[in-house]
Amino acid sequence: MEKKKKAVALRYEAGKDKAPVVVAKGKGSLADRIIELAQENKIPVVKDKELVEAMMNVEVFEEIPPVLYEAIARVLVFVKSIKD
Repeated sequence: MEKKKKAVALRYEAGKDKAPVVVAKGKGSLADRIIELAQENKIPVVKDKELVEAMMNVEVFEEIPPVLYEAIARVLVFVKSIKD
């Protein structure tokens, strides 16, 4: 059985958000569309299957749970470094 691709999109606005917020998530063709939209809008895409799997339990428009802060912080630092 083939596993479907999964994707999660996050928003984090310093000073506005207490923690990163899931703004979209999906599997299969929806995951493909999330990635496509990110690329079209020049939003970095980071591939981390384990982290995405952990975030699939977070509802859309909810903050990520504290247990994921450290892992997401590493992603945010990486994304900031490639944007600068």
